[in-house]
Amino acid sequence: MMERFGSLLYALLVLVIAGLLGFLSTRFGFERDWSHAQSASLSPASLSLLAQLDGPVEVVSYARTQGGLREVVANFVERYHRAKPDLSLRFVDPDADPAAMRAAGVSLDGELDLRYQGRSERLKVLGESEFSSALLRLSRARQRIVAFLEGEGERAPLGKANADLGQFVATLGERGINVVTLPLANTGRVPDNTDLLVIATPQIALAPGIVAALDAYIERGGALLWLIEPGEPALAEGGGLDHLAQTLGIRVLPGTVVDGSGQAFGLSDPSFVAINQYPVQAINAGFVLTTLFPQPAALAQITGARFAASPLLRTSAKSWNETGHIPKAGEAAGNVRQDADAGEIPGPLDIGFALSRTSPRPDRREQRMVVIGDGDFLSNSFLGNGGNRDYGQRIFDWLLGDDAQVSVPDRSAPDRELKLTQGQLTALALLFLVGLPLLLIAFGLGITWRRRRH
Repeated sequence: MMERFGSLLYALLVLVIAGLLGFLSTRFGFERDWSHAQSASLSPASLSLLAQLDGPVEVVSYARTQGGLREVVANFVERYHRAKPDLSLRFVDPDADPAAMRAAGVSLDGELDLRYQGRSERLKVLGESEFSSALLRLSRARQRIVAFLEGEGERAPLGKANADLGQFVATLGERGINVVTLPLANTGRVPDNTDLLVIATPQIALAPGIVAALDAYIERGGALLWLIEPGEPALAEGGGLDHLAQTLGIRVLPGTVVDGSGQAFGLSDPSFVAINQYPVQAINAGFVLTTLFPQPAALAQITGARFAASPLLRTSAKSWNETGHIPKAGEAAGNVRQDADAGEIPGPLDIGFALSRTSPRPDRREQRMVVIGDGDFLSNSFLGNGGNRDYGQRIFDWLLGDDAQVSVPDRSAPDRELKLTQGQLTALALLFLVGLPLLLIAFGLGITWRRRRH
């Protein structure tokens, strides 16, 4: 009787202790990251950044309900939520309203939208460096002023026509960038508070006063984005932009770039150039998306230029600058051929350059400029293709000096990869395909022989 009572009392005591432990676990807790180099936790740089954010952060993930991607995103964002409780995550199913998703520029399942103090950043890559760097850019409260040259038939920065830039400029506004138009023919000078000047393919020659104002802006250390189209009137001799090209040390090659490798990307029009491999440059660091450039112009660097030029966009070896007939979609391959006698240069060809020099302005360390032989890639018609929108944002970040990245050290486990020589692979194959079956057969025969003896 006493033994049974003691067993019952022991079981009751175990249940009480378990209940108390369960209750205490809801009030108190601790976490320890025992993974290699604490790879399951945020880096000190990310934790320091989160501590500096003095307001709530909302993360919107455009992930479908099926496929398990939502769980991956939730587990990743939970790291940030533990360090910053007012960082929230909300899911939106892109299949619920496809038209609204296209209007918002959502093109990738799982795409993230980070929102902080009225500004937002869009992410297509899920990683600590990318996520924390986006938060770093959002934390910078000073509004940047970007002026678009106006009055010479340029693409309208707020326009809704196919060739205009309204959709892309709207994304700049969401990121806290103030876009204004600049009728330089009337003002005669680029204002000193302009952080970036954009020249988006003028359709007429520039007046000498405008050329002089652009020269003065460059000499003062201003940042510049110049979008070029083949055959621009302003690029002709005496058109104004020919002088700008000479100042920057850039030469625009004649004709339009065509690329025979477009079929690998599903392109039937060889005058549409797709790029998925990028030269080494800060804008291109870590960028893996494919960008599309309709009928771009090829560029070349002039030796002895005052600015250091780095190739930014480069076509494939199957490209050239077509100076005669521009091929159309589905045209016979025999009609698309390089003509060396016409001065057509075989690829790879550069269609974008990043220029820099020590800034003459005391408040800036470096003067930065970007020249791209295409303006359509940021237009309303082509912005949603591949990584065009993301690449455009990278260009603006670099030109505005917002290209700083949160340094996240490589904390992956050292034993994630197994590297074997060909001899070792052959030995393993013989072991599992020949040796192991023979061993099993020998065991079976041995067991059968012993049973027959007994």
